Parts: sequence; C-alpha cells; structure tokens
Amino acid sequence: MKRGLVLAGLLLALMSRLRAHDPSAAPITWNREVSRIVYERCAWCHREGGTAFSLMTYQEAQPHASAIKEAVLSRRMPPWGAVKGFGNFRNDQGLTQEQIALITDWVEGGITRGNNRNALPPLPKFEPPAAFTLPKDAMAVADGQMLDHPVTIDGIFAQHVPKAVSMQVVAALPDGDVEPLVWLYEYQDRYPHPFLFRKPLALPRGTLIQGLRSDTKLFLIPAGRTAR
Repeated sequence: MKRGLVLAGLLLALMSRLRAHDPSAAPITWNREVSRIVYERCAWCHREGGTAFSLMTYQEAQPHASAIKEAVLSRRMPPWGAVKGFGNFRNDQGLTQEQIALITDWVEGGITRGNNRNALPPLPKFEPPAAFTLPKDAMAVADGQMLDHPVTIDGIFAQHVPKAVSMQVVAALPDGDVEPLVWLYEYQDRYPHPFLFRKPLALPRGTLIQGLRSDTKLFLIPAGRTAR
C-alpha cells in the first residue's frame, strides 16, 4: 500500500516537472489557484483563532510552502484519514489528485504570489460544523466478526486507530462478493469523524467484517441516523 502511495507521489512530482518545463503553461499562483484550495479545505483549522498556524494570506503560507507540499502528498493534511477510491463517501474532505498537483506545481514552480489581487477569492466564513454523535445503536465490530442479522449501514466511525497504521476494512458477503468499507490511512484520533457512504450499504446475515486490527475500535452506523 505504502509503495502505491509513493508511486502516486512520484507521478505527481513528474507531472509538475513536465508542467514546469512547458513554456506555454501559465504558472500556478497563490492568488488564482492555491488560495482557493486553502480557503476551502484548510482554513477552518489554519486561521487566526483556529487550531493551527494561519495560512490565510500569502505572507503566512509562503514560509510553510515546502511543508504544505509534503503534508498533502502524504495525505496527512487535510486530516481525512482514508485512501481515496476505496469506498465512496459523501463527506470526503481529502484533496483531489488535481488539487494536490496544483499545490505541488505551485511549490516547485517558485511559490508565485500572482500580480492580480482581484483573482483572490472572498475570505471564507467560519460556521461551526454540525457535531457528530455516535448513535446508541451503532454496532461495534471486530476482525472476523460475522453479522448474525442483516443490517443496512450509512457509514463507518473509527473511534480509535493506532498511529501510523494502514487497514483495508471490507465486508465479505455470503455470496462471495467483497464490499470495500474504508481503507484507513493516517487517521488521527484527535480529528474524529464518520465516513458516510453516498448510498446506504445493505449487509446480509452472515457477512464477515475483515481487515481490522485488534487494537482498533470501529463502529457500523445504521442507515437513517446521519444526514451530512
């Protein structure tokens, strides 16, 4: 798995170098592209009064540019905590490959600010997110657990995941099919959140939950219990 992530990082780096050597390509700038990504995906924490150092202006972001690139390439930030493409989630907060490539291009292309201040997007408004409460009937599951009754689930909630652990959690159905649930990677307990499916997933009786470590605490969220 880690090898695959490394290869993905190398491909992104190669793409950015090819772009940098293309004389017809316009440079990626803070004002036009990068600020939009930061405001949309990073600013809730990285702002004055947030939980981390501010990245709201070019002057604040520029000294951290290399660290930002490393954090998004490794998918430590934003702290979504799962590998994209393994499961389909409506509340996915991870960066897209295109957004990661834009940030990489920006850093490797010289951390350009841009001359047009009118290209800057409006400052974001910070509204408290809806708090997630684990339903009382959420089902704690362990590796190899077989469901003794059918259940339709809306998502997954990881209450505790050891640091630097990668786990592909799947549901092995009685008919032999395998449904991907979540591939946990760089999940941080200090940023707890559910992984909510785009469509409820029906698991029949006899389904096996596989891929969990014994020191992980994971819950299945029954359908109809969450909205966001």
